[in-house]
Order: sequence, then structure tokens, then C-alpha cells
Amino acid sequence: MPELPEVETVRRALALHLPGARLAGVELRIDRLRNQLRSEELATRCVGQTIRAVRRRAKYLLVDFADGGGMILHLGMTGSLRVDPAGAEPLPHDRICWPLADGRVWRFNDPRRFGTVEVFADLAAAEPLRFAALGPEPLGETFTADYLHGALQGRSASVKSLIMDQRVVVGVGNIYASESLFRAGILPTRQGGRVGRAACARLVAEIRAVLAEAIDCGGTTISDFRAPDGSEGRFTIRLEAYGREGKSCVRCGEGHPIRRRVVAGRSTFYCPRCQH
Repeated sequence: MPELPEVETVRRALALHLPGARLAGVELRIDRLRNQLRSEELATRCVGQTIRAVRRRAKYLLVDFADGGGMILHLGMTGSLRVDPAGAEPLPHDRICWPLADGRVWRFNDPRRFGTVEVFADLAAAEPLRFAALGPEPLGETFTADYLHGALQGRSASVKSLIMDQRVVVGVGNIYASESLFRAGILPTRQGGRVGRAACARLVAEIRAVLAEAIDCGGTTISDFRAPDGSEGRFTIRLEAYGREGKSCVRCGEGHPIRRRVVAGRSTFYCPRCQH
């Protein structure tokens, strides 16, 4: 599933092409993704609107219309967005197409149909309700060592499962949690309440660094993710722990292999020697 770096990669690409574009139509090729899709509602709230901006909150994309309305989109597991030139043929699994007034076509492709598209007459009013349960942005000013230390206090769940909890902090998916904990030297299975403030400071710094590096690389492609231009995420070649079971730890060297175990239902990769 695309996580924060992948969604931010998509946002940045769309932000180069969509602001200022006018939606000339909507072509709905299926009646539902994860949520019900209604062609009349999409047409009423989209057609004729000019896109003002493309933003991100957590793993959601927000498209602002000039009149204050807009859309909230989630890519699900296999969703992708692209802006095609005039005359380009649709691809299999293109679920929604928005023809633009200049002839281009904005398309939402989703083979497994786990994505969502919601439209709102007043996006600013919808946001606080839609995202009320979400934690802070990991690259934002409110995600600090003091915040994380406070959020983990008294928690018996593993620190890895807690930093993947969207109520604690948004967008830190499985790959990025493993990498951040490895770089911070923290064992993924350590109880959250037993992570001290100094360790929280290291973890916050590494989460920020890992996500920023992944964004610069265009995200991580393990199976499905593609950017709007069709490219794969290049952070895959930077992974130091994830997917390296049995290979030597890049810190400890030969004789100290990375191990894999399941934590909170997800594959977790770690070094038992340099993570505590």
C-alpha cells in the first residue's frame, strides 16, 4: 500500500500539472471502489470546476477547487493517478477519468478497487471531521521527541506497532518503520512505554530522515507502486534492514545477519545485536 513518501511523490507530480486546469467532464467506468461512486454527484460537484491546489494529509490526497469544494482521494493498495496528453488511450483498470478543458485527461487507475474518491461542496469544513482521528504529520513541527515520548507512555504494545498507528503519527508504513527503528538502534518489539526520551529523540530524527530520503527517491516500489509518470520508487536500493533477512547487518558486519519476525501481523526486519 502506498505510504506517505509514495503519496507525496504522487502529490508533487500532480501539482505540476493540475493547478489551473478546468474539469470538463467525468467518465465513471465502475459504480464503486472501496466507497460507492455516484456519477451524478461527481458530475455536479466536479464538472466546470478549476483546480486550485493538490495537497496531502497523511496518506490522502486533497484536491482543492476554486469555489471551496474539492475531493479527497486514497490510492488504496494498487491505485495510481496520471495526467495523459490529449488523444491518449485509456488503460485497463482506469476507473475514473476527468477530461480537462485543454484536452488532457486525468485518470484514476485501480486494479483491485481499494481506493476511494470523495467529493465535497466545502472541503475546508469536511477536513476536520474526516481527519479527526489522525495523529500529527511526521515531517511537521508538532512531531517532536516530547510528543512521541508522551504518546508512548504507559503503552505495552510494541514501539513498531505504535509508530505505525495513524492515531499516533501518520504515514509511517511497515517499510519505513523498520528502517527508522534500525537506524535509531531500537528493537521493534520493545514496549512503547519502555522507550525513553533520548531514544524517542533518535527515533523522531530517523523517521524524519528516512521519510525525507524516500520522498527524494520517489518512494519505494516493492510490487505495485508507480509514480504518475510510470517510474518506480528508487528508495528500494537504499533499504538497510527491510527485506534483508539473512544478509549481514550493514553496521555489525559479517556474522551478524538481519533477522525477520512478524510484529503486529507485518514482517519486521532487525539486527538483534545493534538494536536494543
